[in-house]
Amino acid sequence: MPWYNKIGSIVRFILLSAIFALMLQYPASILQAALRGVGIWWDVLFPSLLPFFIISEALLGFGIVHGIGALLDPIMRPLFRVPGVGGFVVAMGYASGYPVGAKLTTRLRSEGLLTREEGERLVSFTTTSDPIFLIGAVAVGFFGSPALALPLAIAHYGAGLLLGIMMRFHAYRTPTTSTTDQVTTAANHSAARSPSIWITAFRAMHTARLQDGRPLGTLLSQAIQSSLKLMMVVGGLVVFFSVLMELLTSAGMMKMWDHMLRMLLSWIHLPESLAPALSGGIFEVTLGSKAAGSAEGSDLRMQVTAAAWIVSWAGLSVHAQVASLLNESDLRYTPFLIARFIHGILAGLSAYLLFPWLAPYSAAWSSFLLPSILSEGHTNWSWVVYSLQWGGYLTLGIYLVLLLASYIVRIIRLLR
Repeated sequence: MPWYNKIGSIVRFILLSAIFALMLQYPASILQAALRGVGIWWDVLFPSLLPFFIISEALLGFGIVHGIGALLDPIMRPLFRVPGVGGFVVAMGYASGYPVGAKLTTRLRSEGLLTREEGERLVSFTTTSDPIFLIGAVAVGFFGSPALALPLAIAHYGAGLLLGIMMRFHAYRTPTTSTTDQVTTAANHSAARSPSIWITAFRAMHTARLQDGRPLGTLLSQAIQSSLKLMMVVGGLVVFFSVLMELLTSAGMMKMWDHMLRMLLSWIHLPESLAPALSGGIFEVTLGSKAAGSAEGSDLRMQVTAAAWIVSWAGLSVHAQVASLLNESDLRYTPFLIARFIHGILAGLSAYLLFPWLAPYSAAWSSFLLPSILSEGHTNWSWVVYSLQWGGYLTLGIYLVLLLASYIVRIIRLLR
């Protein structure tokens, strides 16, 4: 074993032993933190993510994703340098929130529909917050202002799409799936014989369905089993990081970290009152966003900028969820980590620049999207209902936009 692996093992042993010792010292705080993490998972994540996991697995088995890939390939490759099936991940990831994009990307990679580099590009810009959490929890719940919904949403999702365009240069010289994917190759041959992209998409879907071959009952049962297994992993990580944050707070380590962060913010001429929000956001997106909304001593513009960075960085809890999914394939975590940092910077700058222009005009828009019942808190079951409803609307909208863009690209190619 190399010497650095031995040092790493020793460090991990020391850290885990320290965590265990702190758990023995603060049992009451740990219990409350664990219950709080379980509550977030059961009330919010489980009912809102599980349907998307099951449906996405079923769509993959039925071959519908391959049909979508044939339709969207003309726009996804030039913009993001990923095959058309990436459009399915974009729509589902942006509508459902993290870690749906990572889960679907890993599945597509396991089926050979993406190369490793394409998967790393795709997961980097499709790991985003779902719109109901961003608008309902952050803007309405934590900041108490529906007028902040539009600048936060445009900054977060706009920066994500810009990041996707930037990530097309990641491993630029590597080959694409066009030379290796049998389903895509068959669809391309069909396209050469057929003038209709819809016939091409149907043939690609039919070919993929024949290759899968599982009966409907088997397909649904396996989709439910894999989705429940993933939800248990997500829940365990949420509880772990909730407990870890409580341990660091009880031991006084978070105060030391906040003090160091305050010194850094003062050095770069930023409000020191944002230190608790940023330090909490590094670990967990909900705690950090809530602290940003209640930060005193800083103007609203800087609070929104901090919230945009926190939501785009996503917190180490989401990082751990994504890393656990990436470990199921050969996709690397390092490009995702760098992309999260860039996404946070881009979203923060966008929120800071767009805030004076968009905030006065977004109150009516956000009140239309979010009824007043959601401002009571995201643990209400109505939160799940509207999350599923508007998640479906957003998914359909993204599909239509990408499909229209692919038609435009095809027309431009024909005119040339």
